[in-house]
Amino acid sequence: MFRRILTRPLSQISTEPISALNVFERSCYHKIDFRIRELAPVQDAVLRFSVFNVGCLAVTNEQNKVVGVFSERDFINRVAAQDKKSDSTLVRDVYTKEPNIIIAKKTDSLETCMNKMMFKDIRHLLVVDDANDDFIGMISIKDLIKEINKKNYDTITRLSDFKIGKGAYFGSE
Repeated sequence: MFRRILTRPLSQISTEPISALNVFERSCYHKIDFRIRELAPVQDAVLRFSVFNVGCLAVTNEQNKVVGVFSERDFINRVAAQDKKSDSTLVRDVYTKEPNIIIAKKTDSLETCMNKMMFKDIRHLLVVDDANDDFIGMISIKDLIKEINKKNYDTITRLSDFKIGKGAYFGSE
């Protein structure tokens, strides 16, 4: 008796390159407000880390322009390790500012984003529009790993099925 194997035909497997914008649209940051004002107390940022289960926030100035990032690492190194009080310390005193932030253009490939993260030993990237440098969003290393797994899943499944004799579309029980 034959049964249909639940793998997609090669014609349905996407071969288009994955960009930073594609990753952001499927990111954990896409559906939440991941911005924090630089005049906010650090305690507000820590609460957002906890509530949204994220490790970094985009810091905005009074004109709502993104001017840097505040991460869990910033909190540990610049607040907790220095025994500062998180309710009286402002984000503007401890966040990572330009030129020390690394950004991704929305057309950067998955590999380019990973290389940027590995080069600076960071876990988050701000994503900006190539044309006008407007801020679009943020992605994490976790988002990139999910995309790599998704990208390779169909290929791995097809090769595994082929190895055990199931063929491309039909197999035996």
